[in-house]
Amino acid sequence: QVQLVESGGGLVQPGGSLRLSCAASGSIFSNYRMAWYRQAPGKQRELVAAITGGGSTNYADSVKGRFTISRDNAKNTVYLRMNSLKPDDTAVYYCNADIRITSGAVNNYWGQGTQVTVSS
Repeated sequence: QVQLVESGGGLVQPGGSLRLSCAASGSIFSNYRMAWYRQAPGKQRELVAAITGGGSTNYADSVKGRFTISRDNAKNTVYLRMNSLKPDDTAVYYCNADIRITSGAVNNYWGQGTQVTVSS
């Protein structure tokens, strides 16, 4: 079994910053792509940022220049640094990862989500 546990969400004023963390644990052999998605009320879940095992990144246009995704492979952890936050960034943020487990299978996993609210 593999678990993804997010942390770091909360309430922040417009223009503020937050850092989200997502730690993977369990029967992990190796991590591949890790990503952050978000879902606002009444909207579809959307990709925010992704990072490959080699460190290549891609971002949604709406967060380019404001958010930075990074990873620590030794800790099986992915981070999302969010600066210059806007009310439109308010959503539940979900961690997602492609992980090869010790049996050899590669599966896709989701975290439980962490709420980010940007409001004055």
